[in-house]
Amino acid sequence: MNAPLIRSPSSEHIKHIALRLFAERGIDGVTVRDIAKAAGQKNHGAVGYHFGTKEALVREIVVDGARIIDERRQKILDHIEAEGGPQSVRQILEVMVYPSLALFDDDEDDCYLRFTVVINMTHRELFTSAIGNQWNRGYQRCLSHLRRLMPPMPPSIKNQRLMFVGGYIAMMLALRQTALSDTTRSHSTWPSPETLRHIALTASAIIDAPHDEDYLNEPPLALP
Repeated sequence: MNAPLIRSPSSEHIKHIALRLFAERGIDGVTVRDIAKAAGQKNHGAVGYHFGTKEALVREIVVDGARIIDERRQKILDHIEAEGGPQSVRQILEVMVYPSLALFDDDEDDCYLRFTVVINMTHRELFTSAIGNQWNRGYQRCLSHLRRLMPPMPPSIKNQRLMFVGGYIAMMLALRQTALSDTTRSHSTWPSPETLRHIALTASAIIDAPHDEDYLNEPPLALP
């Protein structure tokens, strides 16, 4: 397992600023000059100096969060498996939810989950190649357990369910992060620990719903 790069305070600050800008505007909506200016760098070539290219900067930001999430997931799964588990779908979905929270020590972690949703919609190949097989192992272990614990259904339907549940969790956590980043008003729902458990609970409904071949073969709803 490769150790994380040791970056200077200046380059870490640039990553912090870039993460927020990418989360708010998307990858294509931010230039290296935008990043340098927002980071207080007089030299507009600062991104190139520290990271080489904008793509290299994006890759490093992806890995910074993915490494933490993956290491947390694998540690939790090791413990669960050592005790003979997992025994339920819900237990695995909690492993998919909770390790994604509070990734960093400062306020930049109100952006990472939003950033990953944006990059997956616009530059998915960049995201998946940055993670590769190295920082995705915990997630793949979760999927393997879910396949085993799911109700009987064709493999293609299982794959669809896993795709649905991954998208659902990612989007709900990104929505939560977006809401909590707005400090101009109070939030009654998103800060509650019960809300996170409810996300896991409703995600389990996607996995546990019985397969209904007849319904899937019905013609689509006709619009008026």
